Amino acid sequence: MEQHTVPTDRPAIHLVAAECNALSELALSAEHRHPQSSAMLLTELDRAQLCEPGDLPEQTVAMNSRIDFIDEGTGARRTVQLVYPRDADIAAGRVSILTPIGAGLIGMTAGSSIRWPDRDGRDRMLRIVSVTPPGEG
Repeated sequence: MEQHTVPTDRPAIHLVAAECNALSELALSAEHRHPQSSAMLLTELDRAQLCEPGDLPEQTVAMNSRIDFIDEGTGARRTVQLVYPRDADIAAGRVSILTPIGAGLIGMTAGSSIRWPDRDGRDRMLRIVSVTPPGEG
């Protein structure tokens, strides 16, 4: 099985402390079922700048946000909702936090880009175009 490496040239990410704790517990509980995605998510959570709910920068990806992003390599534009595994439905555009793309998007802000491996281990440059907070749009 191919090993995923997490890039080192990553933009700052922001998370609400309570959400970061919940996601850490989720990643730890899923380590045996999803070892690579769990490790990628834990690495991202470890580097997150934590804040209170009212202090989260605008246009920041949080759970249940809708994210419009572009794969810079292909030019493909996608809109997805970042959800917990139980709510995932790729056909409906609901992407689990326990996927490589989910782990890469959490905490990002509109206008930022990240080089991140996809499920096949190929690096993709993803640029966040816009973020719609949970419950809006």
